[in-house]
Amino acid sequence: MKVLVTREIPEAGLKKLRDRYDVEVNTKPRNLRKEEIIERGKDKDAMLCLLTDTIDEEVISELDQIKVISNYAVGYDNIDVEAATERGIPVTNTPGVLTDATAEIAWSLIFSTARRIAEGDKFVREDGFEGWDPTLMLGREVTGKTLGIIGMGNIGTAVARKSVGFDMDILYYNRSRKEKVEEELGAKKVELDRLLEESDIVSLHVPLTEETEGMISWSELERMKETAYLINTARGEVVNEEALIEALHSKRIAGAGVDVYADEPYGANPDYYDLDNVVLTPHLGSATHRARNGMADMAADNLISVLKGERPEHIVNPEVLR
Repeated sequence: MKVLVTREIPEAGLKKLRDRYDVEVNTKPRNLRKEEIIERGKDKDAMLCLLTDTIDEEVISELDQIKVISNYAVGYDNIDVEAATERGIPVTNTPGVLTDATAEIAWSLIFSTARRIAEGDKFVREDGFEGWDPTLMLGREVTGKTLGIIGMGNIGTAVARKSVGFDMDILYYNRSRKEKVEEELGAKKVELDRLLEESDIVSLHVPLTEETEGMISWSELERMKETAYLINTARGEVVNEEALIEALHSKRIAGAGVDVYADEPYGANPDYYDLDNVVLTPHLGSATHRARNGMADMAADNLISVLKGERPEHIVNPEVLR
């Protein structure tokens, strides 16, 4: 059987595939374009792709031999799951293994924005530091503040748990109640408006869907405190970037930490670059050795299971196996 891997992944996953199949890996330092995915995938039995690959109905309709699409990510908004399901193609993902890594990035951005770490680093490197100054680069403490979590799934829950030790009040907005988190951390489920109005830090952890696309725009940013920070490690499209940039420019909110962007894989909005009150990271949520190797293992295992006629551990559309 033949397998297409749309971008090089850690060797742990590639070896599993190469031991069993004829594997073609895209070694270019960029994502494949749609037409390239179609061309390379036409004679393949399986595909392992990234969240930055567009696997829409047009692509899926051209891949006549594909028996499984294994996504190297927990999110799968890059794939038209409905189109895959209609053609009986299982779609798999890699949840769980990147939970702590992504939660840690969220906390890294929280501290970096509130305590102006990136700004301070730049200040020192540009030879601006001339000794301790009582008024130099004052930030805001995290301890004792209110943390608002939008999306209390695995990652949102991990972010909440990592607040222990900072004596924070936790508000969360989620479709369902999370009683265990409420009992463990004293978290309160509230409506979105209240969370935005009362939180000192708002951290986004929702998947990208029709309902969540653009859910944070100017009207939501206006409800936030002027001293509050917005943290996005979810998906870029969850936030209206133009509204956020304006809110940062006008100091409507104190700052933001951004790890994901609406135009991925084509980079960040350059209008962010001149703003001192935003910390930008290049989609590092899962960028640890353990997480990325684990994702490679899981994505390969999912793909192998389907080609062996077995049920994969992590399937997005289980109805195709009935």
